[in-house]
Amino acid sequence: MPASASSALARLKKAANLTPIKRVVTLSNGDTFEFYATALTMAERERAQKMPGGDDANGFALNLLVTKAADEAGQRLFQAGQIDELKNDVLDADLQAMMLAIITNPEEQQELDMKSVKG
Repeated sequence: MPASASSALARLKKAANLTPIKRVVTLSNGDTFEFYATALTMAERERAQKMPGGDDANGFALNLLVTKAADEAGQRLFQAGQIDELKNDVLDADLQAMMLAIITNPEEQQELDMKSVKG
């Protein structure tokens, strides 16, 4: 591999900030829900698309939420087996806000609230 190609890849890898960033969502009842997630990589996008339900936008975003949302210690907050429970027992507006927080560039929007989701 030419030196310029390896230096280009090294620059891209160095620019990728894959450190978990705190996401804060204001829920419908006014409580805040905090979690951490890293920026999305192409491999994570592909995995979420291949998971059950990943062929539509909501399923894809929900798959990302389940696989990427973590606590401050880096422990996953949800498991794939909880997807049906999230869909049936969590308000759609709250779930949508959390899914949006996962796919939104964290540098653009550190804190999301329901006003931004309801448009």
